[in-house]
Amino acid sequence: MLRAPSEPQHLSPEADAVLPTEHGDFRIRAFRDPSNGKEHCILYVGDLTDGTPLVRIHSECLTGDAFGSLRCDCGPQLHASMKAIQKSGKGAIVYLRQEGRGIGLYAKMQAYALQDEGYDTLDANLALGLPGDARRYDFAAEMLYSMGVERLELVTNNPDKRNQLRQHGLEVTNRVPIIVGQCAQNQAYLSTKAARMGHLLPV
Repeated sequence: MLRAPSEPQHLSPEADAVLPTEHGDFRIRAFRDPSNGKEHCILYVGDLTDGTPLVRIHSECLTGDAFGSLRCDCGPQLHASMKAIQKSGKGAIVYLRQEGRGIGLYAKMQAYALQDEGYDTLDANLALGLPGDARRYDFAAEMLYSMGVERLELVTNNPDKRNQLRQHGLEVTNRVPIIVGQCAQNQAYLSTKAARMGHLLPV
């Protein structure tokens, strides 16, 4: 007696896959923040639970990451971090969807327009009635915890990232500076980060 074909299986695979890049092969895992529905990801190499991985917390920058804008150093920081993690053999980039230091793409373009008129990056945000930096790293810490990370070396020039991760219970054993992407078009941007926002930059 012939058996009827079984019902198709509706699989729900984990949102984790291989991502080949020009800097080498990574794995990429997607996350959804239940508090606001935003989707973020971790790009990683190696066993993150073993020892102290190299980690970059990178906030989305469409203009710098995708379009190669020279107004900021975001794209070069992202690619330099990918190279460093591949060289280390173990590490992760936490890619957070918080464009424009957390104010969103539309407001970021409004701030760009004010910068074209002579405002610096901080005053442009404030003139729009927005925070100078609205980013948060609580969900970044949750993402790392879910991957088994409890201690890490943090690739950043921004002490606030280190402080927020520590407030959320992660042990940051070392801050690794990342000085890349400086050019004539972003000197004012970098100077403002150093002089007014506490970033540790040789500007």
